[in-house]
Amino acid sequence: MNLLRALATVSSMTLVSRVMGFVRDFFIARFFGAGLATDAFFVAFRIPNLLRRLFAEGAFSQAFVPVLGEYRSRQTKDETRALLDSVATLLFLALVAAAALGVLAAPLIVYVSAPGFAADPGKFALTVTLLRITFPYILFISLVALAAGILNTWSRFAVPAFTPVLLNVSFIVTAAFFAERFDPPVLALAWAVFAGGVLQLALQVPFLARLGMLPRWRLKPLHPGVGRILRLMGPAVFGVSISQISLLINTIFASFLVSGSVSWLYYADRLMEFPAGMLGVALGTILLPSLSKYHADAKPEEYGRLLDWGLRVTLLLAVPAAVALAVIALPLIATLFHYGRFTGEDAWMTRQALVAYSAGLVGMILVKILAPGFYARQNVATPVKIGVLTLLATQAMNLAFIVPLKHAGLALAIALGACLNAGLLYRYLRKHGIYTPQPGWVAFAAKVAFAAALMAAALHFAAGDAQWWLRAAWRGKVPAMAGLVALGVAVYGGSLLLLGFRVRDFSRRGAE
Repeated sequence: MNLLRALATVSSMTLVSRVMGFVRDFFIARFFGAGLATDAFFVAFRIPNLLRRLFAEGAFSQAFVPVLGEYRSRQTKDETRALLDSVATLLFLALVAAAALGVLAAPLIVYVSAPGFAADPGKFALTVTLLRITFPYILFISLVALAAGILNTWSRFAVPAFTPVLLNVSFIVTAAFFAERFDPPVLALAWAVFAGGVLQLALQVPFLARLGMLPRWRLKPLHPGVGRILRLMGPAVFGVSISQISLLINTIFASFLVSGSVSWLYYADRLMEFPAGMLGVALGTILLPSLSKYHADAKPEEYGRLLDWGLRVTLLLAVPAAVALAVIALPLIATLFHYGRFTGEDAWMTRQALVAYSAGLVGMILVKILAPGFYARQNVATPVKIGVLTLLATQAMNLAFIVPLKHAGLALAIALGACLNAGLLYRYLRKHGIYTPQPGWVAFAAKVAFAAALMAAALHFAAGDAQWWLRAAWRGKVPAMAGLVALGVAVYGGSLLLLGFRVRDFSRRGAE
């Protein structure tokens, strides 16, 4: 398996999903703007979405995939099937119980996650209603994560990467054609979440059946593989999902700020998710199965080389993404969201959050690469300790930044916390000899920095007057933004070519 080709496949599918996500956010911004209703929805959606990242795509996947890969490599097909069936059955029962509890406890959950909303009874009640509709999403999307873990272990990366597109399609169709049929209209967004979860799960089923790995009912909670996954999964919640916990705490802080603060942070976070998903999630997805196999086969040198490859690809692609987001933040936000009820003030406030977030983009993506370096070895204790320290530091920064910087301070705390998390993970891997950098890192980093600086200068001068982006119609902004993107790619890519970089230099095969 060529990892560069696999990365291109996963990233291209993720690109489709992210583009559809921006179309989704365009419709939400156009029809709902940034205010009381969207604040209520984003809080309601963030709770099940947080649980998805904590327990499904986060801790569950990082615990499940290494154990599944080991079973596939060392055990028979029947024993591997028994593990799948047992895990799926237990997961389904736990999710049904969690979804039911979430619906019943919705008022308490909203009060804990957004206590500032309690001062406005109408806003609080609306958030509770929205949460009750969206909470069952955790059931569907966690089963989707189970299916994705199976498909990724068998190197079927494209389908799991494409699956999120269906959630975005559900949002777009519902917002565009059904919003006015609901009272209040924002209820349509909640039902779009529910429908999107069903659609994503339905897409995975035939591909699992084709592999012969469609889970069947088998209630066997004492299966040894299930026990190992549960032991790994518990602590991994902190190790994998510190940024998500920080986002939830940020929502609590933001709920006490002016209306619109939660929405501004949401739109900025969505823009950050574009490169984070295309690079961090995609790289983590393709690295984990190969790292797990190298560890199971006792090949530490190959393990270290693969981590080095992942870190170089991250630096090569994440640095220009972070620089570009900071330099052309307002043009990007104005092009995507500044329509209908999304005002010029909303654009400026979202820009503040995006610039702050961009300071930590490289760190956020590095965590996605470094964390699998621990979980492939079934080491959960170290990331947990680092994660707890990072979480405490992030909240201390929240308290320090929120008064002078408002919502942008919350974004900056998340960004700096991600950098701290990545730095500590890297330090441990180096200190314990798990990872040793390959030769040529200093020259590599210097060339990337030089190319990114040239790109930043070109984008800054080409972007022009900020007010033009706020006044222009979409017919002018869209081609202008396309031109900026093309310019950035040309300057950065051209600089790297002149400095001797070639695509073939980053080709690498994964574990077979």
